[in-house]
Amino acid sequence: MPITTQHGNALLYVTHDRVGASAVRSMGTADLRTGGVPVVLVPGLGAPGYLLRTLERCARSGPARLLDVPGYRDPAGPVCGETLGALADTVARWLADVPGGPVVLAGHSTGAQVALHAAARSPGRVRALVLMAPTFPPPLRRTGPLSVAAFRTAVQESPGVVPAVLPSYLAAGPRRLLTCARSAQADAPEAVLPHVTCPVTVLGAEDDALSPPGWVRHLADRAARGRAVVVRGAHAFPHRHPDVTAEVLNGARGTSF
Repeated sequence: MPITTQHGNALLYVTHDRVGASAVRSMGTADLRTGGVPVVLVPGLGAPGYLLRTLERCARSGPARLLDVPGYRDPAGPVCGETLGALADTVARWLADVPGGPVVLAGHSTGAQVALHAAARSPGRVRALVLMAPTFPPPLRRTGPLSVAAFRTAVQESPGVVPAVLPSYLAAGPRRLLTCARSAQADAPEAVLPHVTCPVTVLGAEDDALSPPGWVRHLADRAARGRAVVVRGAHAFPHRHPDVTAEVLNGARGTSF
């Protein structure tokens, strides 16, 4: 039986879906096959807690799930490795086995890169792709500039995001987090986007130095069917501004641009 939890005004379920030899833990609505196109969220650095507010808003309008990958806090243990490739493979397999039809696939931060690769591997399973604050622009693929950008962004963030991500970070440990971050740094999402055939929305924030507005617009231009949307906030804007974020995600359910 699923575990249920009341979050905001929506009843969210915690479910384990069988994907190959593993069971991927997710939070959201119980049934993904009724009520419209599902929204599926992929968190950055394996810390789903900060996306719960956005998930709850999406669940008010239709089926929605937040994938807990690689699953640092799952009592059953992580379901896959921390590298971008391992995470994208797991998400692609979940898309093939669980929803029963195309979804709006949305990832945030390094999770945006995971979602992008999963969409490229599973084109028939993704109706629309939303990349929220995708990392990393070429200058930030080196440690020094990345550290400066991380500091500039951190001073703009709401302190409330810390308790939302800290439990997952502690469960992961520095080695796993560093493995994930380094694999994302080595990635070039701008080279993958031209191969994605579905509509792509690249969603960024005004005060985000990790995924600045210029990078957001550049990625949207790289997509065959792309658009850029810039909202207020910093890197963790889905936590601080869940209503604005969910409005974009829910709008993507019927997107056709």
